[in-house]
Amino acid sequence: MRRSSNPSKKTGQSNSDLYRSASSKASSKESERIDSLFYSYANGSTGLIDPEGIETLCADIEVDHTDVRILMLAWKMKSEEQGYFTLDEWRRGLKALRVDTVSKLKKALPDLEKEVQRPTNFADFYSFAFQYCLTEEKQKSIDIESICELLTLVLGSTFPSQVNLFVEYLKSQNDYKVINMDQWMGFFRFCNEITFPTLNDYDPELAWPLILDNFVEWIREKQI
Repeated sequence: MRRSSNPSKKTGQSNSDLYRSASSKASSKESERIDSLFYSYANGSTGLIDPEGIETLCADIEVDHTDVRILMLAWKMKSEEQGYFTLDEWRRGLKALRVDTVSKLKKALPDLEKEVQRPTNFADFYSFAFQYCLTEEKQKSIDIESICELLTLVLGSTFPSQVNLFVEYLKSQNDYKVINMDQWMGFFRFCNEITFPTLNDYDPELAWPLILDNFVEWIREKQI
């Protein structure tokens, strides 16, 4: 009788069983590398990657800590506290990016940028950026200076004219000291829906935040 040359038949395992086993081992090794990488940046006393650890990470992937791609990475991890990454967040982000080394993470950044720029993703990222900057418990608004920086970082390259003028307006006006989420999202809607710089289709009778009514009025006065 001819003997089978297929080792899976000797052990009673099917090819699919062998594949699942190999895949599981590879996944386990990847998880170990991801965890090991986390602890190379984490603070030993807190078990978190803190601002100092993020600074070191940024140096390793050759990205400034103020670069929007770091905010994108936090979005991918679904990070909850600004300036800190937990082990679970780190695992979530790196597994989603399919990276387990610093070099792979660096190479993954261009694809992460493209992913964020997709319209459905960008709206979520824009909302996340505001929430990520709420650093105090029960905080619901962000000061004007920080908002101006955040707008430039997150939206400045997509809608430069609108952002530049809105930042100029925010810095010159005295009615608002902070911006809330409704106003933040309202400006995003404004950029996407209103023809600029004519503003011909802006209707103050619609449900726009009052700050945008004032902004449009301010622009029109400048245009006279």
